[in-house]
Amino acid sequence: MLMSQQIIIADDHPLFRAALKQAVTQAVKSVEVIEVDSIAGLQNAVEANPDADLVLLDLNMPGAHGFSGLVFMRGQYPGLPVVIVSGSEDLQVIRRAIDYGASGFIPKSSALDEISKAIQQVLTGEVWLPAEVAAKIDSIRVEDTDFSERLATLTPQQFRVLGMLTEGLLNKQIAYELDVSEATVKAHITALFRKLGVRNRTQAVIAVQQMEVEQASQS
Repeated sequence: MLMSQQIIIADDHPLFRAALKQAVTQAVKSVEVIEVDSIAGLQNAVEANPDADLVLLDLNMPGAHGFSGLVFMRGQYPGLPVVIVSGSEDLQVIRRAIDYGASGFIPKSSALDEISKAIQQVLTGEVWLPAEVAAKIDSIRVEDTDFSERLATLTPQQFRVLGMLTEGLLNKQIAYELDVSEATVKAHITALFRKLGVRNRTQAVIAVQQMEVEQASQS
């Protein structure tokens, strides 16, 4: 009996999720597609489906700060391939995505057949890039701090708290959203500050902004 593969599509645009789902079903004969529209939804989906085979991840959606979602996924679920699907075709952005551990980068302008081929290739363990891009990014060097490595050490709950901090939520609001006590929230904040090497909320927000796509395209 053919085992069904699980592929998670994380994108906040319903029309593009539908297009990606069409590409997935064209690429894989037996597949279960799980659709989410936020980083929180992605975390829940991965926790509920630990044996998923692939994540197709948009860089810009609720809860995401550019590459932060990718870095978190690579740190917490190193065995799960993540392919970035993005409206950006900037070579710096593509280079940075690969450096952060993406198994591929699919521009949203790609034809349906090309997206299907990319999915097939990544599922065999390869890294996929558009043909015209692969040679160009080899010469690009991305200067980066160790912040991405620090970010990858956060637990799923710490990452959720960090996302809410960057959105400006107060401790009591975070406690309400996560259904935990304020003391628990404070403990998470203390731990994530230590892991990220920052002393306060402002430093944490500034550090997370390093992960924004716009920063990569300007660097």
